[in-house]
Amino acid sequence: MKKLALLILITVFGSFSASAQKDIESAIRKLMMATIMTNNFYVDTVNCDKLVENAIKGMIGKLDPHSAYTNAKETKAFTEPLQGSFEGIGVQFNMLEDTLFVIQTVSKGPSEKVGILAGDRIVNVNDTAIAGVKMSREDIMHRLRGPKGTKVKLGIKRSGISDLVYFNVIRDKIPVTTLDAAFMVTPTIGLIRFSSFAATTHDEVVKAVNDLKVKGMKSLIIDLQQNGGGFLNAAAEIASEFLPKGDLVVYTKGRSVPTQEFCSSGNNLFEGDIVVLIDEYSASAAEILTGAIQDQDRGLVVGRRSFGKGLVQRPIDLPDGSMIRLTIAHYYTPSGRCVQKPYEMGNKEAYSKDVLNRFNSGELTNVDSMKAHIPDSLKFETLRKHRIVYGGGGITPDYFIPLDTTIYTKYYRELSAKSIVIQANLRYMDKNHKRISKLYPSFDKFEAEYEVPDEVIEKIFAEGEKQKVTPKDDAERQETIPQLKLTLKGLVARDIWDMSEYFQIIYKDNEMVKKAVELLSK
Repeated sequence: MKKLALLILITVFGSFSASAQKDIESAIRKLMMATIMTNNFYVDTVNCDKLVENAIKGMIGKLDPHSAYTNAKETKAFTEPLQGSFEGIGVQFNMLEDTLFVIQTVSKGPSEKVGILAGDRIVNVNDTAIAGVKMSREDIMHRLRGPKGTKVKLGIKRSGISDLVYFNVIRDKIPVTTLDAAFMVTPTIGLIRFSSFAATTHDEVVKAVNDLKVKGMKSLIIDLQQNGGGFLNAAAEIASEFLPKGDLVVYTKGRSVPTQEFCSSGNNLFEGDIVVLIDEYSASAAEILTGAIQDQDRGLVVGRRSFGKGLVQRPIDLPDGSMIRLTIAHYYTPSGRCVQKPYEMGNKEAYSKDVLNRFNSGELTNVDSMKAHIPDSLKFETLRKHRIVYGGGGITPDYFIPLDTTIYTKYYRELSAKSIVIQANLRYMDKNHKRISKLYPSFDKFEAEYEVPDEVIEKIFAEGEKQKVTPKDDAERQETIPQLKLTLKGLVARDIWDMSEYFQIIYKDNEMVKKAVELLSK
């Protein structure tokens, strides 16, 4: 391993000039001397690996906000969601009163195959109790996950059965999907929403769009709200499904890497009208896709100015499983916009407060405040219709939708923040999952007829009082009830069906979706 690391260093050195190579060798000698002296002469025993790790963190931490170092454990946790799978038992769960509560089993997954059901409580793993012992979520996941083919014994408490039921589950690869929702908003307008750009996202999008076309979709809403990005290649592949062949999607430029262009392969998945939804948390690959659709005049963008991450990171795997993600280039939209927002080298704290500063300045609630920060020098034109678009930090939408700070009462936000709402839903579904599933065999029937019982709302209010969460007056209490009922109905739909049904309920009065429907209807 040491020989491999040395070979990598020699290869890297060979790409620099003699002067630069000499400077680097001098710096490395200095770092080695500091490590050796500290290890040999420091008053207490030190860990050499930890010393080097801290040195790397200090070095990378003084660069841009997106260059980062992660140790082996952090690297695995970071990369698993983007790879498209992990190895485990295949359940979606939440914690109900210090007990793991199964919300859903993964279709055709290991747990479903042995008969584990939604509503089951997993109380021990391999004869070790995980319920009632204050075990962290991370520790529980560590016990449930494991290599494909290994066996884990689960002790389960099932409603209506007094004794524990035991299942031997053989772990397997569990797919990690990024598509949150795909449904018809109107008889001719479909919506897809995905949370990141991972290895499987392109295939998921293609399947979802084809399924919606079968249902009569003529226009499409691509919902990228709160999509934090992911693989650049995934964004380029998805853009190729909507842009004509040869259209520029994005290009990257860096000091030491060649300029690289990504062009559409023109797959012609969907040729109807498109509206993209973005907000202040849409970042990176989400901005690449949005910028390509906007710059090529392929569709309109609705929402608020996106996050503004226009830096490309190269992952550098280290021998112990750790990783450096080093920024090597900026990316640019087809019109030439660099969407990276300004930052100060090494000042990640200020960078992380940018969204809060936008809120405090009024940018998220006022269109004039949003455009006030953009000088004329950062105005660009789209490539076909020559419309004005803006650079200098994020993608600016064609149609601004202000952040509605009144949609949720303070009382509602406090109930949610203390997990009172989600815990109430888990208790309710624990007792009523089978009954509701039987009463509403189809989502259409559920959507049209189901109403959250008043007693569930009263229990939420009662639990709130126990935890000293109370409304300022009866008016706020009454105003909170419709919000709670909508959220709970969405959660019930999710638990019986999936996230698509959740968003169909939650998006009933969503202003971005309503604006997109208005534009596409015209």
